[in-house]
Amino acid sequence: MAQVKLILVESIHSLGEAGDLVSVKPGYARNFLLPQGKAMLATENRVKELEHKKRIAEERAAREFKDLQAVKKKLESMSIEIGARAGETGKLFGSVTTPQIAEQIEAQGMEIDRRRIELKDPIKEVGEHKITVRLLRELSAELSVKVVAEGGPVPEEAQDFEDTDDRERRSRLDDEEDEEEETRPDTAEEAPTEE
Repeated sequence: MAQVKLILVESIHSLGEAGDLVSVKPGYARNFLLPQGKAMLATENRVKELEHKKRIAEERAAREFKDLQAVKKKLESMSIEIGARAGETGKLFGSVTTPQIAEQIEAQGMEIDRRRIELKDPIKEVGEHKITVRLLRELSAELSVKVVAEGGPVPEEAQDFEDTDDRERRSRLDDEEDEEEETRPDTAEEAPTEE
């Protein structure tokens, strides 16, 4: 039995991707693919048009790949430095995440979508870290991010500040309560007594 040539309109798992030229049995084409709109007959004009579109797409992909290779070189030559509050041991009080890295890249004149930055876990220590920026499925750049400690109290000093603030706050609340008690009339003395 002769095969029917079709162009797939949408991807079909067992058959191929959208835009592929495939050969199938006439019954499969007539009863399923064509009525469901999943494929169209591969006429001579449609095949030429398909080949032309594929050629244009391949040329565009080649240009994009070349442009992204230049982006990769520029990213890998960058030095990214991010300041964060850290304790004496080098542990950060917070963490460095992809939005902060994307912001630093943008500050150097290049815009990168933060979702392209692959960071398994947020950075929680000072030092130099290697980050991957996925430009395409098969093209990625290795970026060096240096996290440095910036000014701010160390954990013990921060705790002392919190204790001082709490003591002052409690003292003010006590003073306010004392003032309220002084201004309130003593109702127990004014109440009439029954005999």
